[in-house]
Amino acid sequence: MVGTKKRKSEITALYIITIVVMLLMIFPFIYLVIQSFAPWNEVDKQIIPSSFTLRSWQFLFGNGNTTADVPWIGAMLHTFFVSTVSTVLMIVTALMVGFALAKVKFRGKKLVDNFIIFQMFFPAIILLVPQFLLVTKVGLVNTFTGMILPTAVSMWAIFMYTNFFKAIPDALIEAARLDGANDFTILFKIVLPMSRSITTVIFLFLYTDRWTNLLWDMIISKSNDTVTLNVLISQMFGPYAIYPGPMYAASLILTAPIIILFLLFSKQFQKGMDFALK
Repeated sequence: MVGTKKRKSEITALYIITIVVMLLMIFPFIYLVIQSFAPWNEVDKQIIPSSFTLRSWQFLFGNGNTTADVPWIGAMLHTFFVSTVSTVLMIVTALMVGFALAKVKFRGKKLVDNFIIFQMFFPAIILLVPQFLLVTKVGLVNTFTGMILPTAVSMWAIFMYTNFFKAIPDALIEAARLDGANDFTILFKIVLPMSRSITTVIFLFLYTDRWTNLLWDMIISKSNDTVTLNVLISQMFGPYAIYPGPMYAASLILTAPIIILFLLFSKQFQKGMDFALK
């Protein structure tokens, strides 16, 4: 009986700790939402404002008494387009390279595998200047192509897919080849459907990283025709920094889509993480 009570006490304590940690983790986002609807004279002065208003949102989209002539809707569409295309390209290239390294025999495979692991140790900022000079030389500055192509390959995604594909039995691949399937058919019709969980993990991490990418977009984007949300928000810290309410609203616009994606794919993400952490 004593042991049972002690066990219940331990479980209760774990639940309380879990709830407290969870609240601490989600509090910044809740605070972000609340402050984006708070009156301007109460922003950051109290956690729960005395009333709620849409003034910060009206400021962003040009319908308030004080407006910001900033292309928010265009920036959202640009960010969605660049992030989606870049992520799809990274996943497709990672799928093909990862499958080749895991299941196709060719000369130099070990060298390529080691190079990918070696490349992962270097921070991306090292390649920033060479990439910019190359993009400038071919005339892709201030274009979506210039924003997408340098981020079309992810060494981390290749590494993840390679290790996942190695766990797939070779007998399954050989059986498909005996039935007349080529490598592309095996990859996209047999292997890819088996890789939903790890693909979800890779997609969410890559999409989040590309969605929140600031430095490269800031260097390449030179006008409102290609500006993304990150660049737009960073520009607001100058002339509009005196308006903290709109800054919270703008940050919420940037954060909300990523949270929605994680909620939509949470089950597949958990399955993929279970494999990645094995």
